[in-house]
Formats: sequence, C-alpha cells, structure tokens
Amino acid sequence: MTALSSKVALVTGSTSGIGRGIAEHFASLGARVVVHGRRGEQAAEIAETLRAAGHEAASVASDLANVDDCRRAVRFTIDHYGGIDVLVNNAALTTRGYLEDVPVDVWDRIIDVNLRAPFLCLQEAVRSMKTRGGGSIVNIGSVNAYIGEPKLGPYSVSKGGLMTMTRNAAATLNRYRIRVNQINVGWTLTEGEERVKREEEHDPDWLPKAIATRPFGRLLTPRDVALAAEYFASDASEAITGTIMDFEQYPIGAPPNW
Repeated sequence: MTALSSKVALVTGSTSGIGRGIAEHFASLGARVVVHGRRGEQAAEIAETLRAAGHEAASVASDLANVDDCRRAVRFTIDHYGGIDVLVNNAALTTRGYLEDVPVDVWDRIIDVNLRAPFLCLQEAVRSMKTRGGGSIVNIGSVNAYIGEPKLGPYSVSKGGLMTMTRNAAATLNRYRIRVNQINVGWTLTEGEERVKREEEHDPDWLPKAIATRPFGRLLTPRDVALAAEYFASDASEAITGTIMDFEQYPIGAPPNW
C-alpha cells in the first residue's frame, strides 16, 4: 500500500508547474488523479501520460472563472470515480497589478479564480466527502499573503482571503472528519515563472541573482510543494486541520518588485 492508495484526488490547474507536480506525485503514490486545466487537450495529454506509466488518471477541462465550471470539475471527478477524497485547490492567476490602479476587471478575475473558485470547489467536494466519512482539502496559497510584492497586490489579497477561508472551513468541517489545510509557497521555479521573467524583460541573469536571495540557496521546485501536499492528503495528517504551512518567507536582500 502506498501513501495515497486508491484515494480520489482532483488537482485544479494541474497542466503545468506546481499543479502538475502535485498530480504526478499523487499518481505515483497510488491516487486516482483527475488532471484539470482550461485547455482540454493539455489535461488529456497529461492524464494519458500518467496512464501509460501505469497510474489511474482522468482529465477535465473548465474555466474556474465560471461558477458552473467550478462545480462541473468536481462533479466530473465524483461521477468518474464514485466520489472524491482529496481536493487540491491549486489553480491561480498571478496577473500583475498595483492596488492603487489595477483595473476592476483584472481584480475581479483574480478574485474569481484564486478565491471564489476554491470556495465553490470546496462546497461541491464536501457533499461527497461527508458520505465517504471524511476527506482532505489542500489549498495552495503563497507567502505573498504576508509580504506581498507591490505589483502583486490583488494576488496577495486573494491568498490572504484563502487563509481565512481555510481556517474557517477547518473549524466547521472537522465534525465530518474533513480536514482543510493550506500550503503557502515561496518563490518556485516553474515554466510559468520563467515565462513571466521573459515577458517582463528581466536581466538574463535573473535566476542566479534570485537564488542569491534565497535562505536555502535555491528556488523551490514543484516537487517541494508536492511532498507537502502529500502529507496533508494522506492519513499521516488525519488529526491535522486548519494548519498553514509556510515555505521560506523571508528573503535575503531581495530586489524590490520581483
């Protein structure tokens, strides 16, 4: 028996970066994983790769800025596998914007995807988890909730709201043996992060300079986050709820507005 043997897990935003790392790690531990993304072809391709490696996986495409699509992603998981044991709310927008002048439509979309979508997915998942005698909801947050960069104002606010929801949900759902915990990630090296740096025309040497600011001498990887998510998803943490796990939070002389 592996750590997540036969557990059904939906990982939102799992076609790249941290989400993909979590989905692949969960599958390797015996979970039946639903890969989610806005683009169905990508999600289906990743699920097929997991199945080819001998794992159980399915895929669903939906836009989490849409209320019905949020519910549909969870319902697909329940219908396909007969229930849901683990919900990982990972999908998020990191659109840049200063609080003093960010357009309202940008603010709304960030809040819709980063905060409203986890709330809607939680609601839908809890209905199934209650009938299964419990479950685990893992919210992927950010240390920016505490020390947000100026140009990540709306994103930081959304992750602070997610922490409040995590703790409130944990307090009310524990009676059903449903655990709700949050992982606040630090600076993580993903293909998305590299793309943003190219789009913002950063110094080509941005990566070694960034590493020099990290207390542990490297940026985080999706696997770092996946290992933490494994703990919260597995029975090893069956008595842990309402916990906020923070990755490295305090940089060493980080340049402003990175």
